[in-house]
Amino acid sequence: MKYTDFGLVNTHNMFLSALRGHYAIPAFNFYNMETLNAILSAARTTHSPIILAVSESAMKYMGEDMLLGMIRGAHITPKEQIALHLDHGGSVDACIHAINLGFSSVMIDASKLSYQDNIQLTRQVVEYAHKHNVSVEAELGILSGIEDENTKSTKSQYTNPSDVIDFVNATGTDSLAIAIGTSHGAYKRKSENEELRFDILDEIAKQLPNFPLVLHGASQIPEQLVQTINKFGGAMSNALGITPQQLRHATQKNICKINVDSDLRLAMTAAVRQSLATTPTNFNPREYLGDGIKEMTAVCINEIKNIMGSDNKLHPCA
Repeated sequence: MKYTDFGLVNTHNMFLSALRGHYAIPAFNFYNMETLNAILSAARTTHSPIILAVSESAMKYMGEDMLLGMIRGAHITPKEQIALHLDHGGSVDACIHAINLGFSSVMIDASKLSYQDNIQLTRQVVEYAHKHNVSVEAELGILSGIEDENTKSTKSQYTNPSDVIDFVNATGTDSLAIAIGTSHGAYKRKSENEELRFDILDEIAKQLPNFPLVLHGASQIPEQLVQTINKFGGAMSNALGITPQQLRHATQKNICKINVDSDLRLAMTAAVRQSLATTPTNFNPREYLGDGIKEMTAVCINEIKNIMGSDNKLHPCA
């Protein structure tokens, strides 16, 4: 299938517009009908371009046919500027498979390999993807933390600014995910005083002016959601995210795509826990999952308006 058959677009024009306008495109991860509907509802309400992100483990959970059936059933149109993105593709074959399924953007994550192997694998994906007009994201540097099977590491390694020009030129990648202090999962900081390494971001942006940079592991981990989860039986002490101020600052420095996953998980979990605990007689999934959809939609709208600044940014052309 071609991604244009689903009404999808690649990320080229949306990134150009984001760079010019100093805002970021949200990349929201989804796993099922409920999470997909929440994200699309938020995007359509705010008139924001978005990236629908799917990890390999999420694709396995949903099943490829079900995933593509939901995308087709969403009746997406090109004017909505929605991309379908493979998040953290773990191999060249995984990226090629996603492209053949109808994804409009893929990430090849070879960041844990040697520098030269990272270049080699990324270049292979780029060569195939560009033949199909599909965008490619690569990663340089390592983020710590755990989110799923392909996003787990006990170590972190900041992106070396002196490598970025050579890496981009050698691979031809369309965007670059960098490591400046974010991490996967709900425990992103050990204390409130930890901040992103904007000195590294400044140097990378200086080396790659007007080039799309990506921030992974950048959920806020809203305190009220964590409190709700814990109040109704959860155990998430010391969960800390990235502050809105830091994320907004990052969008002024070539960060034109910010990945959000944990915040959406928290929203769904908090709403479902509260619904089941406060209405113990309810056993109708439509009701408690409906509460989850509402909370997740609200979180997405807040991210779009107050973090990304991407609301009302559906430009006819870049």
